[in-house]
Formats: sequence, C-alpha cells, structure tokens
Amino acid sequence: MFHIYEGFNLVETYHKMRHQRKYHPEDSTKRFIKIALVIIVTLLLWNMPSEWYGIQNLTVIQQRIIAIFAFATLMWILEIVSSWATSVAIIVIMLLFCTDSGISPMVQEEEVGKLLSYKGVMATFADPVIMLFIGGFVLAIAATKTGLDAQLAKVLLKPFGIKSEMVLLGFLLVTGLFSMFVSNTATAAMMLTFLTPVFRQLPPEGKGRIALAMSIPVAANLGGMGTPIGTPPNTIALKYLNDPEGLNMGLSFGQWMMFMFPLVVVLLFISWRFLLKFFPFTQKTVELKIEGGMQKNSQTWIVIVTFIVTILLWLSDQFTGINANTVAMIPFAVFALTGVINKRDLEQINWSVIWMVAGGFALGYGLNGSGLAANAVASIPFGDFSPLLILFIGGAICYLLSNFISNSATAALLMPILAIVCGAMGDKLEPIGGTGTVLIGVAIAASSAMILPISTPPNALAFATGHVKQNEMAKMGIIMGIISMVLGFGIVYLMGTLKLI
Repeated sequence: MFHIYEGFNLVETYHKMRHQRKYHPEDSTKRFIKIALVIIVTLLLWNMPSEWYGIQNLTVIQQRIIAIFAFATLMWILEIVSSWATSVAIIVIMLLFCTDSGISPMVQEEEVGKLLSYKGVMATFADPVIMLFIGGFVLAIAATKTGLDAQLAKVLLKPFGIKSEMVLLGFLLVTGLFSMFVSNTATAAMMLTFLTPVFRQLPPEGKGRIALAMSIPVAANLGGMGTPIGTPPNTIALKYLNDPEGLNMGLSFGQWMMFMFPLVVVLLFISWRFLLKFFPFTQKTVELKIEGGMQKNSQTWIVIVTFIVTILLWLSDQFTGINANTVAMIPFAVFALTGVINKRDLEQINWSVIWMVAGGFALGYGLNGSGLAANAVASIPFGDFSPLLILFIGGAICYLLSNFISNSATAALLMPILAIVCGAMGDKLEPIGGTGTVLIGVAIAASSAMILPISTPPNALAFATGHVKQNEMAKMGIIMGIISMVLGFGIVYLMGTLKLI
C-alpha cells in the first residue's frame, strides 16, 4: 500500500535483512536443531500419558491441542519459518487431527473425545475481527492511492512552523495519529520519506537527525495503541473481550479511544521531551518540503467522505448499534463499487498479518471448543491467584517476547490463555479493574516493546536510515516502554474501577 514512497526501499531492505538473518546457509545447523527441538517437544506432549498433565478428564483431542499450542509457541519464538506460515500450519494440523473432518482413524469421537467442528476452525479466518482488519487496510490503501495521506501530512505539519523543536513535535503527533488508522510500517515509510530532505539540512555533527529519525518509530509504535485497529494486539484483545461465548464485555470502538487516545497524546509529549533531552538540535530551524499531494478528482472526495463517515460510525457504535466489525465493511463496499480500489489493490492488503491473527484465533477456538479450557479451569485453582500477579506476569512476558518476535504472535499466544484465566477468576479481578485491565494491559505491553531494531518494522526502518545507533534506540525504547506500561496500566485500572470499561 506504500509502494509510491521512496521509503519503501527501506521496507524491502528490512524484509530481506530479516530473511537472510533467519535463513542464512551458515545457520543451517542451528535451524536443524530448532526444527528437531520443535518436533521432539510436540511429539512428546502429543503422546505422553494424559495423567501427567494433572488436568482432570483430559481427552486425547485436548492433549493434542496442548501439543499444537506448544508447537505454535516454539515456532513463533524460534522464527523457524514466517509467523503467518506457522499460523497456516496450526489450522491445517487442527483440521487433520482434531476436527470432524480429520483423518478417520485419528478422529474416532468415542476414543479421542469431543471433536472440534471443521467449519469452526476454518471460520477463524473469517472472524468478524478479521473483517475489522481488512476494513482498516482498505482505508489505508485508498488514502495512499489518492494521495490523501500525503496531503494530510502536509496540512497537519504546517502549523508547527520551522522551529526545530516544534517540527519534531509535529512529526511525533502526526505519525502517532496516522498509525492509529494506518499500518505502522506504512506510516513509518511515508514519514521517513518526508524527513529525507530535512536530514540534508541538519549538520552531521549535531543530534537533531537522531531525534527526528527516532521520533518516527516511537510515535508509530505508541500511536497504534490509540484505536482497536491501530495494531493487531489491540484487535486480538478486543476479540476476546467481546466474544459472545466468552467474556462478552461489549467494549466499543469509541470506549477504547475514550481512554487510549488521551494516553497516546500524553506519551507522545513525554517522548518529545526525552528526545530533546537526549538528542538536542544544534540548528534551531528547519524547512519542510513535502512533495506529492492529493489527487483532485471524484475518487478523492469519495475517500474523504467515506473516511469521515467510517470514523464517526466507529466512534458512535453504542448509539447506532452497528458494531465496529460491520462498520469496517462499509468502506470496502463503497470503494469497490465506485472503483476507488480494484483487484490489484487488494494484493496490497497485508494478508500475512491476517493469517497470523487467524492462527491465534484457531488456537483460542481449540482451547474452548475442545473443552480444554473448561477442564483447565476446573483443575487449576485460578481463583486463588493474585490479580496483580496475573497482570504483571502477563504484561512482563508480553513485553519481553514482543521485543524479539512479532507482537501479533505474542498476543495470539497470550490472549486466549489470559481470557481463560480471567474468566475463571471472576470477581477476584475487581480490585484491579476487572478483566479489561489484564487483556488491554497486555496489548499495551505489546506496543511498548521497541528496544531493538528487530522489535518492530518502524524500528528497523529508522535504523536502516543510518542516523540511529542500536544503543540510542535501546535507551529511548526502554524509557518509553516503561513509562508507557506504567501509565497504560494505570489508566486502564482507573477506567476499570470506575466501570467505564
């Protein structure tokens, strides 16, 4: 969706770098060891005596789900193949060995226990939350295709003038705003392109270039927290919070933004002050020259009107009765019927993220549909756990993993487990604001992970400019990550205790 930007070459370089790092010929032995480890652990969990698990009435199907969950965890953490490929494998393994359309000798219900519905497993790819993702991608594609995003950037950055410190604040706020509705990778590529002529104006001996380059990943990562579609962990959390067969909390798009949008704005201002402290400008003024702009035709106006209507419907879903997932399909239909997007544009949808999320949903369906979740709740005394311990452990694990693997994969692993734990704890979570505090807190932790160049695509893109060193990124990432989680957990706790979520 962002091929028109010069910054797209950074995206391609990033993906090539990651591919070479994972599949370099010299690492073939290491990769073989990883594959062997995954196979051994999966087969061990698949075939070990069921009584070893300590879960009452564990069926063969439930044991297989545990093994598949371990397979997914290891594959995502070790990054043996792409995250989306692992998700496809999860769905296929579940279909073959755990459903009513599996391999006959392996799925005799009287021997292996309650089977999953193959339709239910396949339906995870068409979950309503997946439609929310697709709607967000379509909006971003249409905005880029018509030049609306570049025009908006021009208009929004202009009021910040030419004073270096204010230009930095402008890039932080505009990048943060864009990443609430557009992929953070696309946002980072676009904004770094706009910064290229600015870099040339700044003296190489100063630190202004570092501040501007760092502002993009920091704002893109933090900005994604502002809306349910800003980043995959948010949408995954929303799915489990609103699942009619699960927690069924009915958290709306507008409710999410009511407390997360102000949090993002505060975090962006805090990051502005830290960037100026660590990387002060020696040149007091810079002149912005942003090329490109909005196409002046009927399609552009269709995109503008549709964008406004979609956002208004998202924010007023409690009044209109149209949930966010349904609203997300409106721009898809409008743009398809009016020719704003065509079949080639659909290729720009980030299908790998959608498959990644679908695999996580399949794991969640397996845990619940097989009865494993109910058995685990009956066998493990979740009600005796400390609410604060659950919150801090969940947040810490998510933060640590998200610095090294996809935050989508991390959320896909943790959310179904935490949804089960929170459901079992019931009123025990009231002192910390309820289930929403835990699941939204984990989503915040996922977006707060930005220590390394490999932590997020925006980090990698900024690092690829050559203006940011790894230790500089780590220092800023650690400080803003801690502040983000402390403030984020605090505001979610407050909203929970006030019964606003």
